[in-house]
Amino acid sequence: MTDQGDAWEQRLAALWATLDDNDDADFVVKMETLAAERGAGDAVALFERAAANDSTGRPHYAVPLYRQALAAGLPGDRRRRAVIQLASSLRNVDQAAEAVTLLTAERDRTSDHLDDAVTAFLALALTDVGREREAAAMTLTALARHLPRYNRSLTNYAKAIKPKADAPQK
Repeated sequence: MTDQGDAWEQRLAALWATLDDNDDADFVVKMETLAAERGAGDAVALFERAAANDSTGRPHYAVPLYRQALAAGLPGDRRRRAVIQLASSLRNVDQAAEAVTLLTAERDRTSDHLDDAVTAFLALALTDVGREREAAAMTLTALARHLPRYNRSLTNYAKAIKPKADAPQK
């Protein structure tokens, strides 16, 4: 990243640090202004605009911006965050089935430090589409890795409550 890019990222981080100190509409305007410096079709700018709308309770504005950011080739960590955040926004606009599809594909695509976030948001989407047992099993399995004890027991209990693969799902 260039010095100019580093400076922009620093100003971006400073703006995000003020999220709770700003009126939602003011925050979005400030993000729009900062993002405009990168150009209209810039994937990072689109992502940050989407995230600003998402974080201020405007998922219907965020969804198309996340889609544009991903289509524009959003790089690195932001790409996976965009998938997670897009899926979360889709849930909020009553499109949970699409969120399940996106997050299931994301789980199969790669593995990194955001795995538990993918799992958590997938569990929420599964709950929204009536697949609560699968959501609970998935959540417990993810949680088991972080416990100081009972990992094996919790993992086995999670397997026991997960619906069978051949069982019809709601």
